[in-house]
Amino acid sequence: MSIYTLAIESSCDETSAAVLRDGRTVLSNVISSQVPIHRKFGGVVPEIASRHHIEQVVPVVDQALEDAGVRLEDIDHIGVTYGPGLVGALLVGVAAAKGLAFAAGKPLIGVNHMEGHIFANFLANPELEPPFLSLVVSGGHTMLVVVKDYETFEVLGQTRDDAAGEAFDKIARVMGYPYPGGPHIDALAAKGNPNAIEFPKALHEKGNLEFSFSGLKSAVLNYLNSAKQKGTPIVDTDVAASFQKAVLDSLVEKTREAARMTGQKVITVAGGVSANQGLQRALAQMCEEEELTFYRPGRILATDNAAMIGCRAYYMAKAEKFSKLTLNAKPSIPLGDESWRG
Repeated sequence: MSIYTLAIESSCDETSAAVLRDGRTVLSNVISSQVPIHRKFGGVVPEIASRHHIEQVVPVVDQALEDAGVRLEDIDHIGVTYGPGLVGALLVGVAAAKGLAFAAGKPLIGVNHMEGHIFANFLANPELEPPFLSLVVSGGHTMLVVVKDYETFEVLGQTRDDAAGEAFDKIARVMGYPYPGGPHIDALAAKGNPNAIEFPKALHEKGNLEFSFSGLKSAVLNYLNSAKQKGTPIVDTDVAASFQKAVLDSLVEKTREAARMTGQKVITVAGGVSANQGLQRALAQMCEEEELTFYRPGRILATDNAAMIGCRAYYMAKAEKFSKLTLNAKPSIPLGDESWRG
């Protein structure tokens, strides 16, 4: 008999709801994006994001159920992102999920947003099974994780300051490109010379699997400001290509070293930055050189969506990890944390 999961995601600027069958078949994945709203501000405004989640969450859930051809009573459990993310935005999704779970008498499952990103790969790649090494790169996080089984995660290293996605957005904004900036940098980089400017790379001593992008970000800002003061022409494509090369070199080489250190033969990439074409090519090339198998989630599943949350919720339900109705939003939680209990 099939198991149906209803999932809700509202951690940042996308309101999403999805219905999954047996954890890996996506019956619906409705996403209401706020990107056009926040673009004029150059980034996400938390208060505005929360208000739009309130307006969208019920229609999005209704649409997900309709698209899937199921009713709320057909659902076996309800999963929801409870963190990390913007606390006001998270509260909307958590409140909606708790209300539905209570009203319909369905089990509630609080899902870690970053675990959801990792599990997006299970939806895009049906043959994928643990164990594997995952590079998780988003606007708020950058980390290397060994997924030992569906419930065991080992963080090998993470960023000490800025996340990779945050650096992309900030550099794009300074260069005059709209939010979100990552796709603009990626497109510019494809036309530029990655060796035109030598930007610094931090924490590159052998065996160090942690990341740092604040110094790189400052170096690019200093280069741009210095060029403007001197009246030197700035070639956007070369700046973007050189900046992106510095970021990707760090991500790819640390993933290579982590694979060698752990003996993992399967590599996945997860999070919004995984949609970066340059990163996908660089990781694919590295995996070919190291004779590793490489999986990626695809563009829709790379960004914030409820389908990935539903996949994670399904496996948590199989492990009987259900939340109490006292579940609360947590803006900052480590991978593997047990605050999902509520």
